[in-house]
Amino acid sequence: MSFIEKINPLQLDILKEIGNIGAGNAATALSAILNRKIAMNVPNVRIVSFDEMMEMAGGADHVVASVFLRMEGDASGSMFFILSLPVAEYLIRKMTDDVTFLIDSAPYNELALSCLQELGNILAGSYLSSLSDFTRLNIHPSVPSLSIDMVGATISYGLLELSQVSDAAIVIDTVLEKDQLFDDSINGHFFLLPDPEFLDIIFSALGVSPND
Repeated sequence: MSFIEKINPLQLDILKEIGNIGAGNAATALSAILNRKIAMNVPNVRIVSFDEMMEMAGGADHVVASVFLRMEGDASGSMFFILSLPVAEYLIRKMTDDVTFLIDSAPYNELALSCLQELGNILAGSYLSSLSDFTRLNIHPSVPSLSIDMVGATISYGLLELSQVSDAAIVIDTVLEKDQLFDDSINGHFFLLPDPEFLDIIFSALGVSPND
C-alpha cells in the first residue's frame, strides 16, 4: 500500500473541504475574468491509481489542455489542472472575446495559450492559497507550464519521481455550474501528486493524526 492509499475517510473529507474553499475562491477569480457569475464546486475527492487517473482525463491517447505546476514551500508536490479541448476552447473564447477561436492543431495561438496558462495559474493558485490559509503553512505554486498533448505524455512528466514511491494520486473533481451557452457542466480535474512527506505535514499542521 502506498503512502497516499493510507489516507482515511476523515482526511479525505478534510481535503474535500479545502478543495471546496479553493473552488469558491477560484470561481470568484474566474467570474472576474469572464465578467459573469461562475459557480464551482468539488463533488468528490478520491484516491486513484495512475492508470485510473489517465482514464479519468480521457485515456492515455486523448489530447487535452493541461497546466502543470510544482507546490513549493513547507510542503511540496505536483499539481495538474486538466481540461478537455472543447472546454479549453470555450474558456479561451470567453477570455479573449474571440468567438472564432479554434484549438485545432499546432502551432497554437500564443495569446490563447497565454490566457489558458494564466487561467490554470489562477485556479491552481486559488486552491493552494486555500490550502495555505487552512493549514497556516507556506505553500505556493511554481511558474506553471502549459501543454496541449496526449494525456499519457502530459501526466507522465509529473510522475517521474513520484512513481518511485507511490502508484496513486489524489483527484479533486471540479465542476463549473452549467452555463446557458455551453451544452453541459464544465468539468475539470485537479490531480494532486503529493511528495511522500506532504500529507504528514498537512495533517500534522491541522492536528489530525494518521489514526483519526
